[in-house]
Amino acid sequence: MTKKKFSWRDLSLNDFKVYLFSLFKAVIPKKKIRNLDELENFIQTKSAWVSQVTLYNYLKTRMGTRYVLHFDNDEFMKSVNQAKWNIYAVALQDLNFFTFSYLKENFNFKDVYKAKEIYLNILDDEIKNDMPLEIIEDAKKNFEKRFHQINWDNYHNDLPFNLSALSLYKWAPISEELKVLDRKIVLNSVILKWDVIKKEFRDRIQF
Repeated sequence: MTKKKFSWRDLSLNDFKVYLFSLFKAVIPKKKIRNLDELENFIQTKSAWVSQVTLYNYLKTRMGTRYVLHFDNDEFMKSVNQAKWNIYAVALQDLNFFTFSYLKENFNFKDVYKAKEIYLNILDDEIKNDMPLEIIEDAKKNFEKRFHQINWDNYHNDLPFNLSALSLYKWAPISEELKVLDRKIVLNSVILKWDVIKKEFRDRIQF
C-alpha cells in the first residue's frame, strides 16, 4: 500500500476560500435569516470561518516566513487537518447552542431539539468533505452530553464561545511551551472573531 503524502493540497479548496476571501465577503450585504435552513447554513459557514481563520492566523503568526515551507511536512499537515476538524466540531456546537438559546429567549422558539437535528445534518454533510469519521463520532457524543446540560435560557449570555476558544488552544500544532505564552492572546483572538458573528446574527435574524 502506498503511503499517502500530505501537502497543502490536503487543505480543501473551501478552506482557502474561507481564509482568503473572508474580508471580501464581509462587505457583501447579508440577507436575513428567516428559517431553519438558512440558520443551518449560517451555523455551518460561520463556524468554518472562525475555525479556519483563527487557526491559520495563529500558525502564520508563530511560524512567520517559514509558514509555507511547512506545507511539505507530512506530520505537520496531518496535525493541521486534525486541528481544523476538531476545532470546527466544537465551534459548530458553540454557535448552534448560542443561536438556539438566543431564539428561545428573544423569539420564544421552544423546539430546541431542532438544534440537535441541525448539528447532525451538518456533520453528515461534512463526510463528503473528508471530515474524519472518528472526529464526527466524538463530536456527536460531546454534543449529546452538552445538549442535556445546557441552560437554554441563559447560554447565549454566559460566555457561549469559551469551549471553541479553548479548542484552538488545545489543537493548534504549536509547541506547548509557546502555547503557554500565547494562551491569553489565542483565546482573545477567537472570542473577538465570535463577537463579529454574534453581531451579524443579531442583525440578520428575523424568525
